[in-house]
Amino acid sequence: MNGSAHAPWHPGAHGSPFFKQGPSALSRWALYSALALFLMVADARFHITEPLRKAVATVLYPVQWAMLQPVEMAGRGAGYFQSLQTAQQEADAARQRMAQMSQRANLTDQLQQENAQLRQLLALRERLDTPAQAAQVVYDAPDPYTRRVIVDRGQVAGVALGSPVLDEFGVLGQVTRVHPFLSEVTLLVDRDQAIPVLNPRTGARSVAYGDPVVGHGGSMELRFMPSNADVQEGDLLTTSGVDGVYPPGLPVARVRRVERRADSAFTRIYCDPVAQVNGVRHVMVLKPLAENLPERPEPPPAPAPARKGNRK
Repeated sequence: MNGSAHAPWHPGAHGSPFFKQGPSALSRWALYSALALFLMVADARFHITEPLRKAVATVLYPVQWAMLQPVEMAGRGAGYFQSLQTAQQEADAARQRMAQMSQRANLTDQLQQENAQLRQLLALRERLDTPAQAAQVVYDAPDPYTRRVIVDRGQVAGVALGSPVLDEFGVLGQVTRVHPFLSEVTLLVDRDQAIPVLNPRTGARSVAYGDPVVGHGGSMELRFMPSNADVQEGDLLTTSGVDGVYPPGLPVARVRRVERRADSAFTRIYCDPVAQVNGVRHVMVLKPLAENLPERPEPPPAPAPARKGNRK
């Protein structure tokens, strides 16, 4: 008997390599593949994993909902800003369309007013025997101390110096300066303008002077009228036709106020021009009446002074 000691026996110490190392990788792959195939076929035929799938879906739904909220919020935010931008663009387009419609409406009103003015001017022209032509006011004169306007007719169109200018209501002024393509018209309310007028109610003649300060935009005044003159408020004054410039019978002004003073021999009479002195657009330029009147006869020659004869 030798003295070598035998090692204690352990199960599997001298066993098969299968139990020492376990199944091989190929065996595990085949086993798992077969199990997966079996489960797929069983699920397809008998729906054995349907309850498990529902349970898992129920458990994971809150997680899915929580994870989808940022994405949905981002989508809603992008949609909100996109819809806000679209609404702003539509609002801007609507405002532009409203502005265009407002401009068209204003233009339509302006055209209707101009059409009415032109019709009245044409009717006035039909009542006149004096040659006339239509003109348009281009702008006001730059001098702030005068009441003048510039029209788009001049020497080329045959406008003469001193030509009367009318609007659809009555006498507006007189041409005081003529350029090749433009003319300067001095309004009746200018301080340097005067026009002979006639009161058709009484047949009295007088002279109306412009006053650019009194009234809204200017007025007129009858000067040197006696205190007992038969003038009433509301009387219409027309052109007398004795000045050789304005045709007779054209409306000029209407009496607004009559001031009679006991300490003065004259009456102050204020009148409002019937023409539209502010904002007029279309006018009628007449030929001066002097061009249609016959020439004045020449005065007879003065008699020669008698000579004293020599006494014989």
